[in-house]
Amino acid sequence: MTGPVAVTGLGLITPAGEDADTTWEAVRRGAGTAADRDPTLAGLPVDFSCRVPLARDDLDRRVGRTAWRMSRNAVLAVLAAREAVHDAGLDPRTWDGDRVAVVIGCGLGSDAVREEQARRLEEQGADMVSALTVPQIIPNMAAGEVSIDLGARGPGLAPATACASGATAVAVARDLLASGRCDIAVAGATEAAVTPLAATAFWRMGTLSGRTGAVTAASRPFAADRDGFVLAEGAGVLVLERAEDAAARGARVRARLVGCGSTSDAHHPTTPAPDARGAEAALRTALADAGLAPHDVDHVNAHGTSTPLNDAGEAALIARVLPHRPSVTAPKGVLGHGLGSAGAVEAALTVLTLQHGTVPPIANLDAPAPGFTIDCVTGEPRRQDVRVAVSHSFGFGGHNVVLVLARAA
Repeated sequence: MTGPVAVTGLGLITPAGEDADTTWEAVRRGAGTAADRDPTLAGLPVDFSCRVPLARDDLDRRVGRTAWRMSRNAVLAVLAAREAVHDAGLDPRTWDGDRVAVVIGCGLGSDAVREEQARRLEEQGADMVSALTVPQIIPNMAAGEVSIDLGARGPGLAPATACASGATAVAVARDLLASGRCDIAVAGATEAAVTPLAATAFWRMGTLSGRTGAVTAASRPFAADRDGFVLAEGAGVLVLERAEDAAARGARVRARLVGCGSTSDAHHPTTPAPDARGAEAALRTALADAGLAPHDVDHVNAHGTSTPLNDAGEAALIARVLPHRPSVTAPKGVLGHGLGSAGAVEAALTVLTLQHGTVPPIANLDAPAPGFTIDCVTGEPRRQDVRVAVSHSFGFGGHNVVLVLARAA
């Protein structure tokens, strides 16, 4: 069992808002953010998405003079990291950068750049391919750009565990702090993969919602009529410190990360194990790491993708491991599925649930599907004294990661 670490800063940029406060308020209201007819997806069978509500020019102005060299997912990561560090009351101009780690996960890297440069090569020839192509498309470059931007010279890592990447990043950062490899960890994930190829590929797999006539209601976690997720983008970053270090500098602690669990299904590249035993093992491992029992859990931030298989397996494992029926929410009803960024965004939202004593409702859900014996929060936010919460993240390849977070005081 590893000692708890303090969450001292949060940064979010999502389809619901350009910072943590606006994202939280939108998620708390529980209204979907999907927009009709995404121009980049025009003509495709599924042509809607959940986009960050800022144009690239606006994002670039916020980043400043280095934005020209960055892909969209790196820009989102830099902005979320800056917010998180500022929120933590830290100043990169004065910290010891050698003792600051950056762990920023990413699922697909920059598909938009890859697709655009492939088109240029085919239509215009080799001379028109950008020399920035490789540094923009490689999945680790968001972590690299955050490190450069913050002057963080400690360990720099970029976990890629598909839709569990963000949660993996937070867990890895916790381990770096516990091992003494760093004193501050800037951890999270980013994704900007709303592209024609990605959307088509997910559609061909049967994982995207086809509700083209009711897009804001398309993402419906745990609903009987769920038919897939809505492709989304975004970034989430947390600042983690050892509890004693945070106390020594008088930092505000938003919550404590007290346990992490990670397992693999070893079952199928894309289909979750039907009995959800790998995910269950991750949950039990995380609770054991925290020194807690299942009945200590007050709240579950579910992976809740709105796909038939994921939601059925996750509902079954929650009911099996947590039969006392803790409250359950699933932010993808509002935000869509941010792929690699989702686990970090949802960890941040779980921190805010603990801090504010409020569980956001699951958008577009009146009641869980028949047979799902879990306590889904629906309709409006629920006031609840949440002391311990778990955040689930599951990814293609059978990656399962669970984070256990506890109230700061």
